[in-house]
Amino acid sequence: MLKNMTLRAVLAVGLVLVASGAVVARSLPQSDSGTKGMIGAATASPSYCVAMHNVGKIALSVTNYGTFATGDGGFIQGTAADCFTGGAIQACEYPKGSNTEYCFAAAFWIGAVKGEDTLVSVGADGWLSQREMQPYDRPSQPKDTMKTRSIIDPTKPEYELAVSEQDIIALYTDTFTTGVPGLGQDAIDNRSHRPLGIEISQRSYAWSYSYAEDFVLFDYTIRNNSNERLNNIYMGLYVDADVGDPGDAQAYIDDVCGFLYDIPSPPNFSGGCDYFRDTVYIAYIADSEGKLNAQFPVPHVTGSRIIRTPAESLSVSFNWWVSNGAAPLDFGPRERSKARDLGTGGKGTPEGDRNKYFFLRNAEFDYDQVYTADIGIDDTLWEYPNQALAKNISDGFDTRYLLSFGPFTLEPGEDAPLSFAYVAGENFHQLSSNTTQNLVQSYNPDAWLANVSFDDIGLNSMWASWVYDNPGVDTDGDGSKGNFRICYDSVIVDTISVDPPVYDTIGFGPDTLYYTGDGAPDFRGASPPPAPLKWVTPSEGKLHIRWNGLNSETTEDVFSRTADFEGYRVYIARDDRAASFATYASYDIEDYNKFIYVTNLPGGGSGFVLKELPFTREELINLYSGGNPNWAPENYSPANPYRHPDYLQDSIFYFAPQDFNQSDLGIDTPIRKIYPTAPKPSILLADSIPPNARDTYLTDDGYFKYYEYELEVEDLLPTVPYFINVTAFDFGSPQSGLGSLETSVTVNYEMAFPQANAATADALDLPAYVYPNPYRFDGEYRADGFEGRDRETRGKAPDRQRVIHFANLPPECTIRIYTLDGDLVRELTHDVDPQDPTSGHASWDLVTRNTQLVVSGIYYWTIEEPSGKVQMGKLVVIM
Repeated sequence: MLKNMTLRAVLAVGLVLVASGAVVARSLPQSDSGTKGMIGAATASPSYCVAMHNVGKIALSVTNYGTFATGDGGFIQGTAADCFTGGAIQACEYPKGSNTEYCFAAAFWIGAVKGEDTLVSVGADGWLSQREMQPYDRPSQPKDTMKTRSIIDPTKPEYELAVSEQDIIALYTDTFTTGVPGLGQDAIDNRSHRPLGIEISQRSYAWSYSYAEDFVLFDYTIRNNSNERLNNIYMGLYVDADVGDPGDAQAYIDDVCGFLYDIPSPPNFSGGCDYFRDTVYIAYIADSEGKLNAQFPVPHVTGSRIIRTPAESLSVSFNWWVSNGAAPLDFGPRERSKARDLGTGGKGTPEGDRNKYFFLRNAEFDYDQVYTADIGIDDTLWEYPNQALAKNISDGFDTRYLLSFGPFTLEPGEDAPLSFAYVAGENFHQLSSNTTQNLVQSYNPDAWLANVSFDDIGLNSMWASWVYDNPGVDTDGDGSKGNFRICYDSVIVDTISVDPPVYDTIGFGPDTLYYTGDGAPDFRGASPPPAPLKWVTPSEGKLHIRWNGLNSETTEDVFSRTADFEGYRVYIARDDRAASFATYASYDIEDYNKFIYVTNLPGGGSGFVLKELPFTREELINLYSGGNPNWAPENYSPANPYRHPDYLQDSIFYFAPQDFNQSDLGIDTPIRKIYPTAPKPSILLADSIPPNARDTYLTDDGYFKYYEYELEVEDLLPTVPYFINVTAFDFGSPQSGLGSLETSVTVNYEMAFPQANAATADALDLPAYVYPNPYRFDGEYRADGFEGRDRETRGKAPDRQRVIHFANLPPECTIRIYTLDGDLVRELTHDVDPQDPTSGHASWDLVTRNTQLVVSGIYYWTIEEPSGKVQMGKLVVIM
């Protein structure tokens, strides 16, 4: 960060970003139709779409019109809900379910010189609501401007070509000039939008894995779709955070931003060598104080990291400013040598194409916002800030930033790549009084920065770059695996002291640790085994859980190329928030980690480290006891380590269980194998099993018996919902410092009521019933678990969270509620797969067909099946 003369010298000349990427020529069909200079200029009405990345810890919305974190996502009619799921849109909620937003609006900007004109196209500008990118429906792919893919389920069509657990692909263009919302006027040149003639293919990727749950990766391809060369192209990310509770009207006024260059290399990634610092290059923004004691604290931070650019070496700019309609309050840092009259009276907001382009290319690297009041009148680099504002800005304001790079050129038909990560990090704020003490009551920005932590966002940023480009992997086959560190291990030759353990060592052999990739994108990360297929069958007070783990136990990790399955965990919760899921049962293979004694730990000293994959008990017995069945790895601990008699490199070590080693199914875990004697198949395709062997290997519904498991959960309340998930986890990757990975508890969970399902209700001819009945408005049903248990319901107003439940339903029926006078209040269609655990249950939100809340009274309900069978009852509502 800022505040030493050496860094100021760096900032004075700008930062040069070195990243992989190339401009690629493509042959495109030429056309003179439409707008002049365009190839196939867009004319049809676009298909707007907003969708959520929400498999990880960060919930981030993306669009097909050049924006993400769409806090104003409903600006276009019909885009206020996820266009794939119909669910609610959050801009950037972190952690997911916290009801706190960390970005209000972000957008892609691109500017270039086209002919003799300087043009800029923006997804959004954040103040004049200019939106110059629109969904692009290709003639060959009408209305195909947004789609999703996923690696979660290999049996589904969206698995093909998927990169992450949640891929969202969008296509848009800047070629619309009329007939769409938000184009606006250039405020400086007083002209309408002039397109560059570009097409943007945007691919965004998200994961739920522990190392990747805090970021979303974006990968762009920008095509010059015009007939003219685009010269001196600059691209940028514009971010306006407004960190805080979305219901807080003042959340936007106390943001601070800055730039993080590097972090100390985390111990697990330094390879046991001397002290290193890792480059991260993150533009960050956060609430200035974190509000640690508020109802909705915002102690975390988000930022942008550019990962790939179109050329090997480009100039980077980092500009931040405070936007305000009153010119004296419109402020941004400005180098004295680059000061520019923006034509608005202000010194912050870049109105019009010419000012936006200047910001994109000015090669200026602004000081961290907390240093605003530290800029003196005699500063030779920076303009002296307005002293009436400087302290106010230093302790947080309505701030936004632009991280940009260039220049490069695109000929007609050429493509250029861009990749970046939007990254979040936890626990940025460490001291609740930090801002008050160090920016308000007194002014000490160095002390303020000393009391915030970049550890988590820095580590998450590193993982984002490693997922983009895997370290130590020669992707393009040119012989390079990336940059690496070499450090030297040691070997133990004698024991000097047993308590405390002190060993005599000698140097032995180099270890190589790759910390960057080869420059060719991989977009691949270590992943847990796929979650098993599962089925939940409810009965009165019970839930029967069955799962098949064929894919979980046999799929190789795409990163390590090994089948690293370790076990299963069964979770149960009373709502769908990740923190609510509790482990009910687990099963894991019996295996052990071997911890080796080394003398050069990161930061100095000696101790035991984990370097290898787990060993089974049988493997350890054969390796270290000559096959003695009485030899036990549990007998060796840090205080009583095993010493190899041949003084090998790993000559002193001890063993510890990889997990809990709950491997005796039905004995030390309630999980059972449904078919304990079923043979393990050598062929993993059910269709390849001969007809005469199908009963031996396959269940009635065609799954391998060997991988079938079950668990019964009893003594449950039948009137409230339970959320069930079965996860699979692996044993991690010691070589990369990666712990065990587990599939997400919040992905593909099942919600079930421990009541008779539709099949049971039909077989026993159980009558339908309604509860709670009577329904009292003061009944505190949410506190008792009847209401507000799922995310979608919790997001509604309190009076829209009310629920009356119908149970013992057939899987297909129509529910009608009437007044005593016979007026229809509401009609509900219940059509659920009979195998679904909710097939016998439905609910009514006490809202009439006229979208009004019902009043006190007695109501009749009917349940009509397609066969004509009708059940009837009454319910009472008491206000």
